[in-house]
Amino acid sequence: MKDRAGRRRARRLAIGTAVVLALAGMNGPWVYRFSTEKYHDYKINRPEYKAENGKWEVVNFPEKYRQNTIHAALLHTGKVLLVAGSGNNADNFDAKKFDTRIWDPVKGTIKKIPTPADLFCTGHTQLANGNLLIAGGTKRYEKLKGDVTKAGGLMVVHNENPDKPITLPAGTKFTGKENGKTFVSKDPVVVERATKVFDKATGAFLRNEPGLGRIYVEAQKKGAKYETGTQDNYRVQGLSGADSRNTYGIAEKLALDKKDFQGIRDAFEFDPVAEKYIKVDPMNEARWYPTLTTMSDGKILSLSGLDEIGQLVPGKNEMYDPKTKKWTYTTHTRQFPTYPAISLMQNGEMFYSGANAGYGPDNVGRDPGIWNVATNKFTKLKGLSDPNMLETAGTVLLPPAQDEKYMVIGGGGVGESKLSSKKTRLIDLLAADPRFTDGPSLEKGTRYPQYSILPDDTVMISGGSEDYRGRGASNILQAHMYDAQTGKLRRVADPLVGRNYHSGSILLPDGRIMFFGSDSLYADKADTKPGKFEQRIEIYTPPYLYHDAQPSLSGGPQTIARGASGTFKSADASTIKTARLIRPSASTHVTDVDQRSIALDLKKTKDTITVTVPKNRNLVESGWYMLFVTDDQGTPSKAQWVKVP
Repeated sequence: MKDRAGRRRARRLAIGTAVVLALAGMNGPWVYRFSTEKYHDYKINRPEYKAENGKWEVVNFPEKYRQNTIHAALLHTGKVLLVAGSGNNADNFDAKKFDTRIWDPVKGTIKKIPTPADLFCTGHTQLANGNLLIAGGTKRYEKLKGDVTKAGGLMVVHNENPDKPITLPAGTKFTGKENGKTFVSKDPVVVERATKVFDKATGAFLRNEPGLGRIYVEAQKKGAKYETGTQDNYRVQGLSGADSRNTYGIAEKLALDKKDFQGIRDAFEFDPVAEKYIKVDPMNEARWYPTLTTMSDGKILSLSGLDEIGQLVPGKNEMYDPKTKKWTYTTHTRQFPTYPAISLMQNGEMFYSGANAGYGPDNVGRDPGIWNVATNKFTKLKGLSDPNMLETAGTVLLPPAQDEKYMVIGGGGVGESKLSSKKTRLIDLLAADPRFTDGPSLEKGTRYPQYSILPDDTVMISGGSEDYRGRGASNILQAHMYDAQTGKLRRVADPLVGRNYHSGSILLPDGRIMFFGSDSLYADKADTKPGKFEQRIEIYTPPYLYHDAQPSLSGGPQTIARGASGTFKSADASTIKTARLIRPSASTHVTDVDQRSIALDLKKTKDTITVTVPKNRNLVESGWYMLFVTDDQGTPSKAQWVKVP
């Protein structure tokens, strides 16, 4: 019977194809195109096709709820937090119009959330209590050369007084010793006191090492004649006595060059139950484009970013303690490009893949390696192909997390480079001598790939563009599924919407994947028509949801400690093969260091399953997880939310 049914399906398919081709021959190109599109729709909606390749659908929010989503995070309520801030829209920034939405993918409801600051290009990560920590954002939009009317730039203020710091208010004037030109500070700055330096052998005093403060200064008047060409020392107006002698500024060229974005210090916890932002102590450093990642003690490490004057934060990284809600600097400094892909290893050290999302010198902090934050030891890792194309690359901890194997996906050259890589690179950090090797290649060089770990130990890789921010209409309408167990990469159904910069993906509790964002520079191949931000959300239903019905999973504890077990009901227990804890995503700018899928030990009875959580707290960080079980056909259950204290 099955063979006969299969032959009937094949015959219908052949007839359908013949009809399309015949119509094309009789009626010309228009009918051919129309008929081909209809046939394509027919083909991708067939049950056999969906069971092999999955299915894409666009979710078009009502107009009043649309926004330029830059950041997205899955909350333990099952809802998705969609954060735009000013949404890469300078008019919104000037009007202080900052947006956040909460979307319930089950009920389809959308709610506007008051947004307390411009959280455009912030950092975020999941906390143990289920809140989302959000830190940094935008103080000032970039100004391109030609739009800058007042010469300006970085002023480094020196304080040679070892007895006390000095505070300079906004509006402080600095006059050059050689050039005689005066510049005005835009913000207040605290310059720490000088450090006394002694000879280690004799103990004799050698000198005072001045304390430093960094501020952005601007000429008092518009015009090129107020630019400076070289470094100069600057007298601080308004000081007298010892303060006047001990305090001075040094600036390099102050010009009408492009001015980069500036960051903010603001930090918030988003409460998923109350559905509101809660202000916590600000960071010590302003940061735009930072990465937040969880440490072995549950504290959150904040890395990199552009500061309040648009400069790359000079390696001054800091920790957030969720118990005290305070920030403290780390003991050592280490500089990275913005949005570095750094995640916690099972031994408590940090893996840095070298992938990042943008700003920073091309020769600073770009080598992949293993970093001990406590000692600042950094061990470089070898073997990475296309090492000059790690900007806008994706990094994912392959499932299960116990294997500690990572994949680095695609990427491009530094800045607005046209270079893009087809490579996927693999590394096994449990190997005696970890080295990168090449995995299967993508069909096209891919910047900004979206990637999500799935319950069946596959990774969904989709979208991106071949050029910087989709220039030349280079968005890639392709999706692939990577099997972490077999190492094979296969093509699945093509997405309907092109996505590049400011896009991402989130695994939902029902096993589907949500895709958001995209911010093309141009909308045409000639790069003449400005692009428009992609506000549509897209849902991909993987092939595994077109097989058998999802296995049932219910009951059981809501909290399971590390090393402990929990028992759940399942009418399909006999078919269950695997159990996974998957940490909910927080995705932005090709960066999602939260993602991990942890294999659980599994025991079964006729109608129950018992899972055991591993003991290693570096592997299983405290917080909320989705518990999925998967049957012998590869079909996952809907998730049960479980908290690991």
